[in-house]
Amino acid sequence: MASKLTIGFLGTGKMATALASGFIRAGLVTPRQVIGSDTVPAAGIAFGKETGARVAATNPDVADFASVLILAVKPDQTGAVLDEIRDRFTSRHLLISIAAGTPIAKLEAALLPGARVIRVMPNTPALVGASAAGFALGQAATGADGELALRLFSAVGVAFQLKETLLDAVTGLSGSGPAYVYQFIEALSDGGVASGLPRDVATRLAAQTVLGAAKMVLETGQHPGALKDMVTSPGGTTIEGLHELEKGKLRGTVMSAVRAATEKSRKLGQG
Repeated sequence: MASKLTIGFLGTGKMATALASGFIRAGLVTPRQVIGSDTVPAAGIAFGKETGARVAATNPDVADFASVLILAVKPDQTGAVLDEIRDRFTSRHLLISIAAGTPIAKLEAALLPGARVIRVMPNTPALVGASAAGFALGQAATGADGELALRLFSAVGVAFQLKETLLDAVTGLSGSGPAYVYQFIEALSDGGVASGLPRDVATRLAAQTVLGAAKMVLETGQHPGALKDMVTSPGGTTIEGLHELEKGKLRGTVMSAVRAATEKSRKLGQG
């Protein structure tokens, strides 16, 4: 793949830089096979410095060089960017959009008929190679396009091909989810401080505990409930803590947060 694939980033912010770095580290491409452009010169400079990739002056220059174009701009900028490359977009191109909430139909309508489009919802842990992403294929995208998207986004975490109607749920769960977890880590740390631990120690313990618990779920394949029961001894400390979480309706509140974020994503897509 590395000998044939060329990737261009339309927008070179932190997420684009994280993705490009991940693709290069995985050996999917070399820096010479990656290019990016950005309306903010500092963002382009940082992208080039971090990845070793080329930085183009304009978006059409990126389209002329690369066969896979990753649209990495804010949703309200997608129309203007796609309008710039519309006449350069040919049958050799695949557009992969990570613009949050922008439907495939809107992306396809901005390009020429038959354009191959994939919509992806990654999340910010892509910055540390631990993204959780979902993606959906447009009408003209092929099975090979889907396999390529899976390989690319698996290089920076995990990825799942889904129906587009489910991407709002991906947004509500894994797209917004890091913020929920950060708040939980902060609360764990606060609890440690309230119990006498130094702040730096409490935060490190809290973050490592969340990391370790997540690795247990992923690597053992066991249900989270079963792993919870392994920690919960009769009459012990853990069941006392869990009882307080149940009284505070932790599970119901988290479920409601995911559903609320999902619904907000749907509304953004309709607007």
